[in-house]
Amino acid sequence: MSKDARKIVIIGAGPGGLAAALLLAHAGLKVKVVERLPRVGGRCSAIEADGFRFDTGPTFFLYPLVLERIFRRIGRDLRSEVPMVRLDPQYHLIFGAGGELRCTGDVERMEQQIAAIAPQDARHLRRFLDDNRHKLERFRPALESPFLGWRDLIRWSLLKLLPILRPWKSLDMELQRYFADPRIRLAFSFQSKYLGMSPFQCPSLFSILSFLEYEYGVHHPIGGCAAVSEAMARVAEEMGVEFALNEEVQQLLFEGRRAVGVRTQHGVERADALVINADFAQAMTKLVPDSLRRRWTDRRLARKRYSCSTFMMYLGIDGRYDHLAHHTIYTSKDYVTNLADIEQHHRLSDDPSIYVQNACVTDPSLAPPGKSTLYILAPVTHMHPNVDWAKETAPFRRKVLGQLEKLGVTGLESRIRYEKIITPADWQDAYQVYRGATFNLAHNLGQMLHWRPHNRFEDLESVYLVGGGTHPGSGLPVIYESARITSRLLLQDWGMQTDWLEEYDTPPAEALVGSTVG
Repeated sequence: MSKDARKIVIIGAGPGGLAAALLLAHAGLKVKVVERLPRVGGRCSAIEADGFRFDTGPTFFLYPLVLERIFRRIGRDLRSEVPMVRLDPQYHLIFGAGGELRCTGDVERMEQQIAAIAPQDARHLRRFLDDNRHKLERFRPALESPFLGWRDLIRWSLLKLLPILRPWKSLDMELQRYFADPRIRLAFSFQSKYLGMSPFQCPSLFSILSFLEYEYGVHHPIGGCAAVSEAMARVAEEMGVEFALNEEVQQLLFEGRRAVGVRTQHGVERADALVINADFAQAMTKLVPDSLRRRWTDRRLARKRYSCSTFMMYLGIDGRYDHLAHHTIYTSKDYVTNLADIEQHHRLSDDPSIYVQNACVTDPSLAPPGKSTLYILAPVTHMHPNVDWAKETAPFRRKVLGQLEKLGVTGLESRIRYEKIITPADWQDAYQVYRGATFNLAHNLGQMLHWRPHNRFEDLESVYLVGGGTHPGSGLPVIYESARITSRLLLQDWGMQTDWLEEYDTPPAEALVGSTVG
């Protein structure tokens, strides 16, 4: 790296910030990552205590091709840095309304699973997969490119894609073209919760989420998804990226509308450009004067729609529950009411849906010998006056433990040796997430593509965005993709070569499969 290389400061060491650090350092820029917390990863970091290790947020590692491509472009191999296994079954779905599915990427076996509870729907699985393979192929270039205005909509000829995308339909309505049984539709639409949305509100485009699971697998990185973040930081440091942990950005510095650096508790850090990987709405309202923002003012941010939040329990326990799959999802008996409680009424459900990760059946390294971890997530409303978490945490904890008994997890209370709870209030206050909305701005049609905050941030000069608050949106694969889009824009703005970022290279078939574990 030349001594006169331009300097980038990245605010936040989450997945998008780490991916941008790799790409920009590879381009020859001087990169410093400033992170408020004591470890890298943001919501994709680890919680470690008493020999137990948990992922803080994401536990499903999907569509690894995006990050594999980034690693290849910087001359590294992701799977050498972080070994991972492809799970089979991918997850176990238990329907409160009756029935279950052990979902697998083996299409013939999945057809048999569906036929056991909805015989008329099994024959439509392959048509669903074929149609969504085509949908992803047609729409993927748009997901890999910036949307900075109406011209980009025209450039990608999205009008021609309307018959495929059907934006006037919700995800559940789209799935009715294939599956009559609401439980089967739920099996292919609960993935909308990766975006913090209901399948009855989520745009039909996102049928590609479940397709990605069946086409490319659900993976577990050894050490958890946080191990991926840690590997990215390790590689970045080897490339010369500087990390400042436990250092909170208190203010962005401007000359006019141009960002020229940041102020932390340790002083001023000058930069030629800033990349913001912090929670978008929180960063804007906290770090940037409202008067400098034309489009994304405090008032407008307050009017936007935000995703749901999550109630989290991290339990280190004696022994193991080997009957429990690596991923188990229990859906409320009245799923529609459960979602309405979350998104419309902003209240806590009597029969909440829950997700449980029992990762030690795959990865015993996450707990001391003879012990294991349970990670429990219940989707709940983002911060709202209807719910006072100072009063509701203990009762809701009891309710969630009661739901676990429906999965055969009995006698749990006496086996707990470590426990941590994160509520929406904690997401808001401790993790600096606006309204505790863990999946950021909602992904309704009015908040996607160029209606989302732009990767080259439109309100300020020399400011770029990565992460779930910008295009393409939330979820690890698209957050990594946001880093590719943003890095390419920044380098092009500086007249630097970006051909290596513009290519789409498909890895050999064996890279898509990986090892499996049952």
